[in-house]
Amino acid sequence: MNNKIDLTGTGVALATPFNKSQDVDYTALEKLINHVIKGKVEYLVVLGTTGETPVLSKSEKKEIIQFIKEKTNGQIPIVLGIGGNNTNEVLADLKNMDLEGIAAILSVAPYYNKPSQEGLYLHFSAIAKECTLPIILYNVPGRTGSNIKAKTTLRLANEYSNIAAVKEASGDLTQIMEIIAKKPGGFKVLSGDDALTYSIIMLGGDGVISVTANAFPYEFSEMVRQALAGNKQQALEFHYKLVPVMKLFFEEGSPTGLKAALNQLGIMENILRLPLVCGSDKLYQKIKDEIKRLL
Repeated sequence: MNNKIDLTGTGVALATPFNKSQDVDYTALEKLINHVIKGKVEYLVVLGTTGETPVLSKSEKKEIIQFIKEKTNGQIPIVLGIGGNNTNEVLADLKNMDLEGIAAILSVAPYYNKPSQEGLYLHFSAIAKECTLPIILYNVPGRTGSNIKAKTTLRLANEYSNIAAVKEASGDLTQIMEIIAKKPGGFKVLSGDDALTYSIIMLGGDGVISVTANAFPYEFSEMVRQALAGNKQQALEFHYKLVPVMKLFFEEGSPTGLKAALNQLGIMENILRLPLVCGSDKLYQKIKDEIKRLL
């Protein structure tokens, strides 16, 4: 198993395919894995937001992790989403989860509880003390209801060597710039917003954990590579080529638009689990038109 990871570049937050019976579609999942590996992404992120993780059972999660380990067979590093709003339960998951073959974990900020900055600091401190793998903090206040401020991210990054990165989806470039400017050596700042990835890399960021790269892995990861190499014009060409479809992927929520695209690309059924639902016919047609333009 490939257990080492450099978080620079493009990680893809894998979608979870379902069949018409609402079961996990492992044939489609294998297609997706092969698609993104062929598209040259740097690593996979399993059981994140895009994977509709809140609607998966514990047994399904274990099966998905094992399946992805087997199918990747060490070709590409795997980052596993382990987070929640009950700190003790997250710690229990860390102890009980089979982390063999996992290169790092992605841990989302506690949601719904709306903890203070001190609460966020203590939550991630507890995780850092229990976890031997590199940890990526996931700041996504639009979903969690609380923002990990730059000061808290930097405090954690400086105090815990295994807190290796932050996936920043606050959309606040001022906050992101503060983290980039003051972060310790080796700490990675990753975009959590596909549309801001180019800008964040130009400001000194290190990469992205992407939704769009499920559908367009080569185009998105090549944009990131060109940006990291300082080839602004080449990166911008990919960026502006992808902007319209990136907007559509989030127009009616995520991964609604993405699944419509993956269906049209022949990778999976356009099926989500409640409370998420398929996108409108209008959105489906818009995405269809964009795919024709891109491919």
